Amino acid sequence: MPEDILRPGDLTGISQEDVSLAVLGFPIGHSISPAIHNAALLDMAKSDSRFAKWRYRPIEVEAERLSDVLPILLKSGFRGLNLTIPHKVQALDLVVELSAEARAIGAVNTLLASDEGWQGFNTDGYGLEQALRDELGVELEGAKVILLGAGGAARAAAAQCLLRGCRKLWIGNRSPARLRELLDVLPALGNEVEVSGFAFDEASSEFSDQSELVVINATSLGLKPEDPSPLDLSALPNGTKVYDMVYNPSETALLSQARDLGLRATNGLSMLVHQAARSLGIWTGGDVPIDAMFTAARKELS
Repeated sequence: MPEDILRPGDLTGISQEDVSLAVLGFPIGHSISPAIHNAALLDMAKSDSRFAKWRYRPIEVEAERLSDVLPILLKSGFRGLNLTIPHKVQALDLVVELSAEARAIGAVNTLLASDEGWQGFNTDGYGLEQALRDELGVELEGAKVILLGAGGAARAAAAQCLLRGCRKLWIGNRSPARLRELLDVLPALGNEVEVSGFAFDEASSEFSDQSELVVINATSLGLKPEDPSPLDLSALPNGTKVYDMVYNPSETALLSQARDLGLRATNGLSMLVHQAARSLGIWTGGDVPIDAMFTAARKELS
């Protein structure tokens, strides 16, 4: 059963006896994060009764109200927050401390309460790295990566690839201007990885003579059943592996073509769960039952 969505006016009624966590976004009704986190907390409470009083809630907050709401949540005793669209970039200016990952990515998706204010983290890159390793057997170090997209999700993926020392990174996008914006900020990460951009319709000749490629879709193409694939995979070599950050629907045009070509491919559910587990680990300081989170996620999407 989905959690009741809270709004800023409801926050004064939160019980001080609970340890409160939340996800903030606008809109927020689609989020399955409350189900994932509360399933983990329920499992954790079996061996540690403290977690019986922990609860994770969805809060719908418009972008223009975030700067007002964060201090209220801190004063109300919230221990941790997740941030989703449209808050991840705005929150950079609203925290007292930033993790190295959040600074490199240029966005925040996890906040931890402290006496001085909110500390900012980003677990998206970690979630992607764990998902690639577990689902496709890919290690980012030394990998040759084709990244599709130039928005916030793509920046998180690009930063993680560069921080981990990928061998080569190609970034493709529909909008040349948006692509250039991303390419311009990546050198600030201070590494020597070769990075280049490409247009989707020019990709085939670029990659035909490569091997052991990893394709990561960080575009929104695939969220709607009628969406086309962002990239024609037919010209890519055998052995290419495909990771689509879209997890709902579970099968996209990109994944369907990958399977038809006999390529190893998977959707973004694993990234969602791994980034959530990392957030919960930051808040609890302990081990997180990731199997319980996967079970809850699959149930919500079934």
